[in-house]
Amino acid sequence: MNDAPLLILYTGGTFGMRESERGLVPGGDIERRIHAALATLAPERRASLPEFGVHATPRPIDSSAATPADWQTLAGTLAAAYDGSLDGCHYAGFIVIHGTDTLAWSAASLAYQLQGIDRPVVVTGSQRPLEAEGSDALDNLESALRFAALPQLQEVAVAFGGALRRGVRTRKWDTRAADGFASPNYPLLGEVVDGHPVLYPGRGLDAQQRGLPRFELPDYAALGAAPVVRLVLWPGISAALVARWLEDDTVQGALLEVWGSGNCPEDPALLEALAGASGEGKLLAAISQCPQGPVSIGAYAAGQGLRDAGVLSGADMTPEAALTKLVHLTAQPLDVAERRRRFVTPLVGER
Repeated sequence: MNDAPLLILYTGGTFGMRESERGLVPGGDIERRIHAALATLAPERRASLPEFGVHATPRPIDSSAATPADWQTLAGTLAAAYDGSLDGCHYAGFIVIHGTDTLAWSAASLAYQLQGIDRPVVVTGSQRPLEAEGSDALDNLESALRFAALPQLQEVAVAFGGALRRGVRTRKWDTRAADGFASPNYPLLGEVVDGHPVLYPGRGLDAQQRGLPRFELPDYAALGAAPVVRLVLWPGISAALVARWLEDDTVQGALLEVWGSGNCPEDPALLEALAGASGEGKLLAAISQCPQGPVSIGAYAAGQGLRDAGVLSGADMTPEAALTKLVHLTAQPLDVAERRRRFVTPLVGER
């Protein structure tokens, strides 16, 4: 694949937006605009860029409108590009241009859906549109192209602000800063140093995922409304409110964001609601509201009830990685025991 081009898949977001009477809106004509932007680079930098093609989704969107069904469609497009059925061409790596608001969610979902991929999938975007003064879009695109040309990178990663982060370890951290993303519980996969992409040894999945791709896309049920809810605890939370969420027949799982290292109110009614949902086969997991550090359910007496209710530990996973993993597992024809086993098993370096 050394001579194969890369593919840029444009999904929308601030990167390609244009001004309108209503504010910024998704823009088109992205291939011409990308080439025009890259043409402004110094000649030696342009000459060292890898060859690439551009494919735009039929309806570029603001990423705040993205849904699990969009994650599924995006993964399917990448899988088709991987095996050559998208346009008859085989690619050495992929760049996904995405809006920053839900970029971390899409990157995490792609990582689960494309488990075992043996080439780079680099997700990027920008805080300002491509043609805007002082935009970060061109720098992020150039970084993504250079990282996606490295065959040692064999996973879904996020290139932003000169840094490369694991997709399932990334969170949007700042609404305006050029380096608007963070990886609270895992080090950087790489960085751009003096204009060159550098991968740090021993941090990638290349050694852990060797072998043929094991994409799970054919097993997916059609994803409509999200089957998983996100419940952030607050002081005085009502057990009745939690019960109403979990008793909904369309809900198949829930992510609980608890306090500290895994604590929740010692409210019998609340714990009964959790235990009832878990007993019905719904997949319940907990992570900490603290952005850094893992949960350790049962370490404190205040967290013992969670373990007794069948709530699984999300360890040090990000909210994005934990919720998309629940969605990923409930979308497949797995029994309850297997879903629980896979949730606590690291699949793509998410925990």
